[in-house]
Amino acid sequence: MPNILIVDDSETIRSVLAHAVSAMKLEPVLADCGEKALELFAAARPDLVLLDVNMPGIDGYETARRMRAAAPEEWVPIIFLSASEQDQDLERAIECGGDDYLVKPVSPVVLSAKIRALQRLDHMRRRLVDVSNELSAANQRLESLSHQDGLTGIANRRAFDFLIERQFLEAARRGEPFCVVLCDVDHFKAYNDRYGHLAGDECLRQVAIVLARSCKRATDVAARYGGEEFALLLPETRAEGAAQVVERARLELATLAIAHEASPTARVVTFSAGVAAYSPERDKASRDVTARADEALYRAKQLGRNRSVTM
Repeated sequence: MPNILIVDDSETIRSVLAHAVSAMKLEPVLADCGEKALELFAAARPDLVLLDVNMPGIDGYETARRMRAAAPEEWVPIIFLSASEQDQDLERAIECGGDDYLVKPVSPVVLSAKIRALQRLDHMRRRLVDVSNELSAANQRLESLSHQDGLTGIANRRAFDFLIERQFLEAARRGEPFCVVLCDVDHFKAYNDRYGHLAGDECLRQVAIVLARSCKRATDVAARYGGEEFALLLPETRAEGAAQVVERARLELATLAIAHEASPTARVVTFSAGVAAYSPERDKASRDVTARADEALYRAKQLGRNRSVTM
């Protein structure tokens, strides 16, 4: 049941307001001063506050300010109650965080209407917040999907291009090493021709799993570069470390023993890889590192495939 915090130093007024609130099937929470109201506000987190202006100790204006300061991210409607009809009192009430201002004695009908109106506004606000959060979550999911390869589930070319550019700039600034690895599934066209495209898709998924598993650190990235080509981005890694990552993946793929009877070099699925380590002297842009990895991949194929070459 929604609760209403009623703050007034008059026991009679508190009782009248509590009765009116209860008639609306709302739970009254009573405070006789600003200090007590702040305690109950923090503990009960009311859905609405009925706040007297003139009270001993902390007056209603200061109480409202402290309530707003205590929960700046939340909107709890505050209705000021006062015997004064002066315009400046209304203006001050709004400036202190109030949402409405009623002159005592308050008609139960008017009070009920005001509370219902503010409840409706609060409901609309909460719904807008929910919709905003849902849209934000959906946008995050879309952003994630835009950087994910639909077939294999690992990063896609777009994500790789973005990450290598960022890595290159960071390495150039801090002088830290990193490596790029380009991999190509050996004789994949022959595999598709022999087993069909559905089997080919499953083959690529298995290769992607192996490559992703070879990336042991959170900063390492395995991506589908295009078609049957994959890429690894290995920050803070030198050439010998990258070669070890590739060899680990190559041996794991061999243990899967995915049949490839159409391969002229092996009877199982294998891949070739080219490794390039960032060099400040040779690499003036991220594409220079990738180009050298591609050249190393070409050499690996020339040497008979199912191996890696470092340049």
